[in-house]
Amino acid sequence: MTTQSTTLLIIGGGPGGYIAAIRAGQLGIATTLVEGDQLGGTCLNIGCIPSKALIHAADEFEKVIHYAQDSAQHSTLGIQVQSPRIDLAQTVRWKDAIVLKLTTGVAVLLKKNGVQVVKGWARVIDGKTVEIQQQGPQADAEPLRISCEHLLLASGSQAVALPSMPFGGAIISATEALSPQSLPKRLLVVGAGYIGLELGMAYRKLGAEVAVVEALDRALPAYDAELTRPVLASLRRLGIETHLSCTVQGMNAGGDAVRVRSAQGEESEIAADRVLVAVGRRPRTEGWGLETLLLDMNGRAVQIDDQCRTSMRNVWAIGDVTGEPMLAHRAMAQGEMVAETIAGKRRHFSPVAMPAVCFTDPEIVVVGQTPQDATAAGLDCVSAMFPFSANGRAMTIESTEGFVRVVARRDNHLIVGWQAVGRSVSELSAAFSQSMEMGALLEDVASTIHAHPTLGEAVQEAALRALGHALHI
Repeated sequence: MTTQSTTLLIIGGGPGGYIAAIRAGQLGIATTLVEGDQLGGTCLNIGCIPSKALIHAADEFEKVIHYAQDSAQHSTLGIQVQSPRIDLAQTVRWKDAIVLKLTTGVAVLLKKNGVQVVKGWARVIDGKTVEIQQQGPQADAEPLRISCEHLLLASGSQAVALPSMPFGGAIISATEALSPQSLPKRLLVVGAGYIGLELGMAYRKLGAEVAVVEALDRALPAYDAELTRPVLASLRRLGIETHLSCTVQGMNAGGDAVRVRSAQGEESEIAADRVLVAVGRRPRTEGWGLETLLLDMNGRAVQIDDQCRTSMRNVWAIGDVTGEPMLAHRAMAQGEMVAETIAGKRRHFSPVAMPAVCFTDPEIVVVGQTPQDATAAGLDCVSAMFPFSANGRAMTIESTEGFVRVVARRDNHLIVGWQAVGRSVSELSAAFSQSMEMGALLEDVASTIHAHPTLGEAVQEAALRALGHALHI
């Protein structure tokens, strides 16, 4: 058996793993990264990036359809379009090209910074040793055993399947939904969380009939009612059926419909050619020897401290394998911090706020505490919102639904939260996070000059309104 040694060994080449490897390489740490599939992990290959590409294509196609429908009358914008269609295969090729460009870029950065990348599936022997069954050109070689001083677990997460509807055939996860060979006539989405609604809306805009089944009594249950109201209105506008307080029981005998049971026990069937199960993700903790380490766990997730240390010395864990929130940018920040900590820098993972974005139509951004969170935490807060219906830029892009909301302490005006719903509000998340990380007060944001005309003016106006003197409403 071939053996090697390294200072830092990373299992998993997703956003957390590859960022940790790049930063470690920059700091002169001998680093080996093991990835069995493609560099970039779920995010770059079958998650964040390809989903946003598909959503963009669907949005653009819907615009063209809208203009074509208006052409029979008088188009508001004067745009005339006839007989639009979409070449789905070309759309998928375009999406794949973006993914390839990004993953190739990651490989180049790893090589540039002296990181050894081993393509293969790792199995943990102990906290200092990993055995790898190599893939690709080295697939027939004997297993490679690597010893290390530091072991970083960045194995990510995987889609949760339903016992009554295991993946296969017409029952798919987001992975298959992002590379469709054809468009189903009827798509049933199981789960009205952000993944289910993002992809369900995209498929509807591409032309499929879409229905959504959710076990809870509301869609997007992780967000408050004010934020989700514009999204629910968009679901109705698009003609997407929602079946709330319902559970799926499996496919019918004919395989062309899903059996659904309501909270009252009534059963019915919903016709479907394809079923997207989007009921969540769970840490990827099985199949690679994690159990041999006997680490402290939080349920299925690896337990870590504020430096991403596990209960075993010099064994670290980052990203989705450590549980919620399962966000690529969280994993990236953790990976960078671990590399710097191993290099001897004093670092702790203690962000003031963690932005979360839902790329539905319209988009939702949440950073920090909502008014409900603040009340539950015992804080006396003031909150104020500024609607995009009063924003000039929103009017010029025909997207006046939604608002920006700020939450701040009443006594000292310290901002504790931002929320927004509307077109392209994901781009406001950086301003939200930065203001909180810097300890901004309402007065700081209110007195900052915001460019006109931009959606960002709503950020300033929300702060002004919280202070009692909004200027444009």
